[in-house]
Amino acid sequence: MKITKDIVDYLSALARIEFSEEEKGLLSSQLEDILKYFETLNKLDTNNTPPTSHVVSIKNVFREDIQKGSLPSEEVLKNAPSEQDNYFKVPRIV
Repeated sequence: MKITKDIVDYLSALARIEFSEEEKGLLSSQLEDILKYFETLNKLDTNNTPPTSHVVSIKNVFREDIQKGSLPSEEVLKNAPSEQDNYFKVPRIV
């Protein structure tokens, strides 16, 4: 497929990007090269290739949840600016 400056104008209008005439010429040749490469890829036989969602295998990197005891409330409230009835005391917001 031949990429003309008209096609580049149309795509740049869709993307709301302005290009100079020199940039349009460069982009048209670059886009044409990209499409030629896709034509090369289309020639590959992929009938026996299973579909993949990722190039590399993905492993869950999260650790297992381990239940632990919590900190004693006295230790947690030790640095609190203000406390009341074993809770943090904060200003009232209405």
